[in-house]
Amino acid sequence: MTRTLVPWTASPTRLFETLRREMNELMDQFFGSDSGTELGLWFAPRVNVAETDTAFEVSVDLPGMKPEDFSVELKEGHLWITGERRQETEEKGKTYHRVERQYGRFQRVIPLPAAVNPDKIEAEYKDGVLRITLPKDESAQPKRIPVKT
Repeated sequence: MTRTLVPWTASPTRLFETLRREMNELMDQFFGSDSGTELGLWFAPRVNVAETDTAFEVSVDLPGMKPEDFSVELKEGHLWITGERRQETEEKGKTYHRVERQYGRFQRVIPLPAAVNPDKIEAEYKDGVLRITLPKDESAQPKRIPVKT
């Protein structure tokens, strides 16, 4: 499911939070602030961020890499994914006519819109895709308060 810029079913508070987050992502894409390019990093792997009732799910395209080539950290409400894709050694006598693969260091910093439980975060790397599940902190879950009369 793709989210629109203005979800019609959201509460007013959630609407502005969603708008703020979408605008921040738009600015990040335009100015490249979370891609690491301003730090001299070569490329930014593609990332999907989804939200369920209980967790955030992050998928990162990292084909051709090994788990020891990258790291995942949670720092101050942001998910940091850093690493390096090393260029394959060129074979002697081979002339490349096109090179489209991207190599070098990368960094993605993903702001999380709500608190997560750091002890229950899980990460799995399979078929070139890193999948990270960040369960929401129970204190961040909505809780109905009974009103006494």
